[in-house]
Amino acid sequence: MSFPLPPWPLLSAFLLASFILAITPGPGVLFIVARSATQGRRVGMASVLGVAAGNLGSAAIASAGLAALFAVSAFAFNVVKIAGAGYLIYMGIRALRRQPEPGPIPSQPVQPLGQVFRDGFIVSILNPKTAIFFAAFLPQFLGTQPVTAIHSMALGGLFVLIATCTDTLYALAAGSLAARLGGDLRLRRWGNVLSGTIFIGLGVWAALTGQRAAQ
Repeated sequence: MSFPLPPWPLLSAFLLASFILAITPGPGVLFIVARSATQGRRVGMASVLGVAAGNLGSAAIASAGLAALFAVSAFAFNVVKIAGAGYLIYMGIRALRRQPEPGPIPSQPVQPLGQVFRDGFIVSILNPKTAIFFAAFLPQFLGTQPVTAIHSMALGGLFVLIATCTDTLYALAAGSLAARLGGDLRLRRWGNVLSGTIFIGLGVWAALTGQRAAQ
């Protein structure tokens, strides 16, 4: 079996393209920033890990060929898409209804970190566009040698690692905003409103864009 990474010229192009794509704010970054800015760095980092796990799952799905199913089956694509959009809207409503506690932001997050991780994972894995992105993006850098799922997964894992690093920077930067909010109850309430609005907006955007007609 050949080494799972492509030769350096292709690998260097892949690393550069991956960094540019990862640093560009998208739905995943907005999700992480909203969580970090309103609930602090620990919650933000749990969100980063959840999104990374979901992205890694999407890379595995693409490597296994299931992204091809999404590409040809409107029903499968739309079912997963609507499920993910619905979960985003649910989290937005939950954020809007959350009442901030008086006093400084607690050192221990009110929401269990495991639940935060789960939210990030579900939001990421239920976005079929991510699997299709991997299925379209990764083959451009696989070279001409015989390609297996291991080769594709190696590049997918490398992309997720790069994205996790850039997402971490976003989470830490947004988390510093949460620390500055301190005990200002009014600002923290508006932070919940902002994060809830972002989640609902992402859910509506996900539901209305990229719908596929029956084939």
